[in-house]
Amino acid sequence: MNIISGEDTTMKTRNITQLEFWISTTLYILALIGICTSTSYGTGNAYRFIDNHINYSRLFNFFLPEVFKISILYVSFLLINFCFIPQIAKKNNIVLNVILNVITTILSVVIWMVANTYAQADRLVEDYDLSHGYAILFGEAFTYIFLLYLLFNIYAYFNEKGMVLLEKIPFLKDYNSSISQEIFISIKIWMVTLMVFAVIFSPTRDYEIVVVCLIAPPVNIIFTFFSIYYIIPNLRKAGKGFGRYFWGNVALAIMVCLLLLLLFVGFMRNGPAIPIALVLTSICMVCVATPLAWYIYKNKFEKQTEIQMLKTELGKSDASLNFLKSQINPHFLFNALNTLFGTALQENAERTGEGIQKLGDMMRFMLHENTQDKISLTREVEYLNNYIDLQKLRTSRSGDIKIESRIEEQLNNLQITPMLLIPFIENAFKHGISLQQPSYIKMTLQTKETTLFFDVSNSIYIKSDNDPEKLKSGIGLENVKQRLALLYPGKHELIIRESANEFFVHLTLQLD
Repeated sequence: MNIISGEDTTMKTRNITQLEFWISTTLYILALIGICTSTSYGTGNAYRFIDNHINYSRLFNFFLPEVFKISILYVSFLLINFCFIPQIAKKNNIVLNVILNVITTILSVVIWMVANTYAQADRLVEDYDLSHGYAILFGEAFTYIFLLYLLFNIYAYFNEKGMVLLEKIPFLKDYNSSISQEIFISIKIWMVTLMVFAVIFSPTRDYEIVVVCLIAPPVNIIFTFFSIYYIIPNLRKAGKGFGRYFWGNVALAIMVCLLLLLLFVGFMRNGPAIPIALVLTSICMVCVATPLAWYIYKNKFEKQTEIQMLKTELGKSDASLNFLKSQINPHFLFNALNTLFGTALQENAERTGEGIQKLGDMMRFMLHENTQDKISLTREVEYLNNYIDLQKLRTSRSGDIKIESRIEEQLNNLQITPMLLIPFIENAFKHGISLQQPSYIKMTLQTKETTLFFDVSNSIYIKSDNDPEKLKSGIGLENVKQRLALLYPGKHELIIRESANEFFVHLTLQLD
């Protein structure tokens, strides 16, 4: 389960609050602009006033009533959503905030009714009983404001406590940790849409539109989540594609709409609202929810699976790389010890001391810098030179062994992975030097801007049957190939050629 700190929750709540304020303010401004435009270029209900022989004023019979009505809704929404309900949810001054909420609702009913007596004065004249006409306007205002403000309160409370309530549902805990947040956002979007349509279209006169908004969005939201978290995963496990998923959802949409038809059959006497809502619901389920769920699943969950696989492979690569590094050091130590042993047998204390000093420098390098991801190329070159000098001590008394080293001094700031080049030189000394036969090794290293050019060539001689190295291919070259593939993908070129008499390696490497 994801644990969100109090500071993070406060920050998210503050961001949501600011977003809702600006959305509601933007809608309020657009509504005012629409009213001004209609006042300037439209006639409103003027024809009804004229038919009933009533003087019509755009200012008093349209502009001011509409401004008062939309303004009271805007102010009430802000009070309910940002003042009353948050305090009630936090259990601060519950009684006071409930009373203020009720007073706001009553005041809104009165303002709405008074505004309608001016905007719809023609209806009062049409009714022979004036008191009955006022009662109708009051009833409509009360019903509309009560239902709309009930929706305001439900939305505001859900905004405060929705996530807490969703996280307590055991059913949701069995799924992805983000499903509660996704459901929370989806429900909020539906409720915002419902509030906007309820403000624009009065439920007393636009019954069909309100019914569509009540039925279609929640059914499609549930259908989408069911597809993402149940239908598609099971079809993917069975190896089924989009075709099976689509036609299965078509059949499911038909079944859902038939079930809803049975549930709402008692309300169909109120007109075509229910059938229209069910038809639109089924169309949205097939044409919107079905492809949307498939798209979300493909772009979210399958990408998450791919990322997880890459992380797993990366972990394996890191483990492999660490293992390869650990293999290199013992192998070199055996070679170094053999070199010192051979030098010591020659009973030359000066040369032995020089060899031990160089070995000490190399050991410090291996202990302190070999564990780093990158080191300076200068330090890597120093290590190569120490190794080559140490090997020259071993072969210096053999006139048939020629060792040529042209390794440029590096004064740049280039970085390289440690111990990357030594296996090639180590391999050359291991397989290219014979104390009984003429042999040679040639090594060159140079850089041009950020590109390193490294060449090693050595002679090949036929080893005797009793040579313990004859049947050993070594691990150095295989290790360095794997390290290059892991650490410099697409940034290196390794060429290895072998003939009857020579072994040649060329490495081109792009450095940082």
